[in-house]
Amino acid sequence: MNAKSGPKAAAPQPNAAEKLHAPLARLLRPLVRLCIRSGMTFPALAQLLRELFVNVAEHDFALEEKEQTDSRVSLLTGIHRKEVARLRGAGAPVHEAPAAVSLTSAVIARWLAAPEFTDSKGEPLALPRTAEGDAPSFEQLVASVTKDVRPRAVLDEWVDRKLVTINDADEIELVEAAFVPSGEDDSKWHYLGRNLHDHIAAAAQNVSGGPRFLERAVHYNNISPKLAQKLEARSRELAMDALKTANREANRALAKDKGGDARWNFGIYIYSEDADEESAGKEAGNEGGHS
Repeated sequence: MNAKSGPKAAAPQPNAAEKLHAPLARLLRPLVRLCIRSGMTFPALAQLLRELFVNVAEHDFALEEKEQTDSRVSLLTGIHRKEVARLRGAGAPVHEAPAAVSLTSAVIARWLAAPEFTDSKGEPLALPRTAEGDAPSFEQLVASVTKDVRPRAVLDEWVDRKLVTINDADEIELVEAAFVPSGEDDSKWHYLGRNLHDHIAAAAQNVSGGPRFLERAVHYNNISPKLAQKLEARSRELAMDALKTANREANRALAKDKGGDARWNFGIYIYSEDADEESAGKEAGNEGGHS
């Protein structure tokens, strides 16, 4: 299911821009922190936002059967018409998954989902490099996803990235790094954009009207650091179980799917800190979030 704001979206709520100020400031704070830490300056970010405002207004808010003019884009964005004319047609940044990221994700997803590559508990098997007949092997795993890349090349890369280890029986074992990109892994930047985009897009859809996505959270304030650590550890277990189950079911359904241009993403996040810097209250409770 895709959500996209456009001319047919629900009319803006009264004072929507004013109501958006506080939540927008809060969600941007960690991104601003990341920008400063990464060396991205305010002028560079401002230029990116200017380009995106023009691109979104140009394509997502065009009126049916009417040409989108510089004047209307200027009206929608507040950007001067001359600047709009300069930026229109330049296109927004494209965030396609790098080929290596797509292949890695597809192979790992199959390793975690296909019954021939998992044990009775649904955990990924340790795989020999090659095997006779239909016996599971790393070579067979990679070949089940692509014939264009040699399994040995994939293995060498994964060993270097510490996604797999070789045990004493010369079997290949998947490790936790396969689920969480390391600080040295460039794929982390791809997932930063994709996962945050989808989470924010779902939340934005839910406050803008139209079909609602599931976007919930359970949270407790004013608890001890020890309990926060315990809850985080337990929630990691629950999250991984849910992700593995969703992956297995999607992988099985994919075998019968005719294909198309739709996209689906099921994500989970966990966060804890010593204190909520945005909150002045002393409340404690749980909440199902909003949808």
